[in-house]
Amino acid sequence: MTGAPRPAGWLAVVGGVWLLLFVGLIALGTWQVQRRTWKQALIEQVNARIHAPPVTAPGPAAWPAVTAASDGYRRVTVRGHFRPDGDTLVQAVTALGSGYWVMAPLETEQGFTVLVNRGFVPPERRGDYPRLSGTVTITGLLRLTEPNGGFLRRNDPAADRWHSRDVAAIAAARGLRTVAPYFIDAEREPDDRNGDPALPVAGLTVVVFSDNHLVYALTWYGLAILLVVVGFLFGKEEWRRHVHAPKLRR
Repeated sequence: MTGAPRPAGWLAVVGGVWLLLFVGLIALGTWQVQRRTWKQALIEQVNARIHAPPVTAPGPAAWPAVTAASDGYRRVTVRGHFRPDGDTLVQAVTALGSGYWVMAPLETEQGFTVLVNRGFVPPERRGDYPRLSGTVTITGLLRLTEPNGGFLRRNDPAADRWHSRDVAAIAAARGLRTVAPYFIDAEREPDDRNGDPALPVAGLTVVVFSDNHLVYALTWYGLAILLVVVGFLFGKEEWRRHVHAPKLRR
């Protein structure tokens, strides 16, 4: 049964809310399309960087301009020697299982220090892996610092418990000075020991970027279409209310 027509003011409010929701959903969908375009461009840039010839690791003069967008995953090279007593073990989960990243401070020939992720060691080998002495050349991927800690787990420098590769915190805990605001994921050296990788196992960097923006965009656009359908049905019902409204008796 069709009821009496609703007040014009009430319909105006409903229409205004409907319009705001529709515009908002379209805007969200368009934003996700733009984000997808940006993400795909970033993925192409990173893929180009990780396969490019290495460049010299940025020195202090270039540090203010180093960002994830411009330098993340860039192949770099640096020469120097490792401090014999400065390794920091950071908890890690890798394709080889759970264990630790070995973050070692390298004093470079350019006069600054950079943390090098030498690679992965399993828990039973956390204190039993080869140290490097003398001048070495390190090639790897430039990575930006990971401040604070991991998901729901904060770094605890006092207890020497680390969940993320927080360059500033590690440098402070180890008394390092003039430290680069990034670290380097070292590339894997040729395997030895009958094909088994030498410890620490380097070259385990996972270069993966989530790209769900198309799904999100389709979701927002789909909700916008659903809103149009709901609006059409509502408008149709209101039209029936006005057409079939009872005549006022004189």
